[in-house]
Amino acid sequence: MLASGNSSLHPVSFILLGIPGLENYQFWIAFPLCAMYLVAVVGNIIVLHIVQTDHTLHEPMYLFLAMLAVTDLALSSSTQPKMLAILWFHAHEIEYHACLIQVFFIHAFSSVESGLLMAMALDRYVAICFPLHHSTVLTPAVVGKLGAAVMMRGLLWVSPFCFMVSRMPFCTNHVIPQSYCEHMAVLKLVCADTRVNRAYGLFVAFSVAVFDIIVISISYVMILRTVLRLLSEEARLKAFGTCASHICVILALYIPALFTFLTHRFGHHVPRVVHVMFANLYLLVPPMLNPIIYWVRTKQIRDRVIQGCCGKDP
Repeated sequence: MLASGNSSLHPVSFILLGIPGLENYQFWIAFPLCAMYLVAVVGNIIVLHIVQTDHTLHEPMYLFLAMLAVTDLALSSSTQPKMLAILWFHAHEIEYHACLIQVFFIHAFSSVESGLLMAMALDRYVAICFPLHHSTVLTPAVVGKLGAAVMMRGLLWVSPFCFMVSRMPFCTNHVIPQSYCEHMAVLKLVCADTRVNRAYGLFVAFSVAVFDIIVISISYVMILRTVLRLLSEEARLKAFGTCASHICVILALYIPALFTFLTHRFGHHVPRVVHVMFANLYLLVPPMLNPIIYWVRTKQIRDRVIQGCCGKDP
């Protein structure tokens, strides 16, 4: 069924298939996905609560971590509840505007997450390479402006996705062969020339990811040069230790993202079920792993988690 718009026709709803090829196992697959989602939600809420309530953690590193926790909550919650409803209750239908909202949230907050990792790399660079100026360069006001800039970039870069798609006519096929709406999946259902949309999608992907990766790489090259010049081995280990958590978080985001992107663009011989599973995990694994990594690798966070669990000082 189609609804009329000002200049195009769009369907009332789309059909999300879930995990094509594993229909007989979807009910059971939902349990580990639900467990991962619960870990992501609880873990990020705990991190956010710790940073918010402990004024000694109101430093750039932890403020960025709090922003990352909010982003992870938004990113995982934009897809997982609907995905679980599909796998458990066969709620395959998603309303047209809800689908576009999901497209917006997925791509906007993926951009924000990448931008926050870039900002955190800059924070580590200033903290290690210019330790005496760290508190004066990265003030709370500067941290807030960096966070706002990253958020605005995500909103402004991704908004045209939804606007351009909403102005185009759709074919009679309204089936999306995965568990959530994302830009390329929706674009494949359009009955019009989508070269401009595809080109803009590639521009956004490369302008965000490539720029952020370049800044992160340069930051860590400068950090490595500074650390290797330290005379004390203990000082070098301490400096590396402060970066270990951030490096793990970077790998947790970019490795699944790169694999998903490459298989989507070039992996035509990769089974569809592999595409769909990695697409699901790409939006779930980083939000789940990020709080765990910081609990394990960051003493201040770990101590406060232990204190909260045991009801005493660590």
